[in-house]
Amino acid sequence: MSIDLETAAKVAKLARIRVDEDALPALAQEFNTILGFIEQLGEVDVTGVEPMTSVTPQRLKRRDDVVTEGDQQDKILSNAPDAREGFFAVPKVVE
Repeated sequence: MSIDLETAAKVAKLARIRVDEDALPALAQEFNTILGFIEQLGEVDVTGVEPMTSVTPQRLKRRDDVVTEGDQQDKILSNAPDAREGFFAVPKVVE
């Protein structure tokens, strides 16, 4: 895959990065270098490699999913500036 000047300008705009016209060729080349590296990673043989969440083997801590302090709706809604029918009421944002 190759990034042209138009695509580089579009990516810069989407990232909200101001790039001068004369800097676009260098940016496109940098994108192409990054994409080339990613393509090289796709060639690596990872058969037999387990997915991992960390470089050190560890199990995530687990706990039972139980309600410890439930049934406090009235107490929680007492802090709300506007509560209706058991819910927080917020002003309409989209017209």
